[in-house]
Amino acid sequence: MATQEQFESAVERSKTLSDRPSNDVLLKLYALYKQATEGDVNTDRPGGFDFKNIAKWDAWKKQEGKSQEQAREEYVQFVDSLTS
Repeated sequence: MATQEQFESAVERSKTLSDRPSNDVLLKLYALYKQATEGDVNTDRPGGFDFKNIAKWDAWKKQEGKSQEQAREEYVQFVDSLTS
């Protein structure tokens, strides 16, 4: 499992990617980060025409049930795959 230090390092590396990632990659990074730091989604789904926040909420919801430790590990591995 990834340590907190490895996770924090991956978060910093994710901010310095050479190319702008696709929206799918950004949503996966967001969802794994939220799951790793807060656990299961804990807010109501945004409504109306707030498409950006709806997409973010839906991506996080897909991580539901995953432990924070597992999400941290997946986040680190995903950032490693983007930076290698």
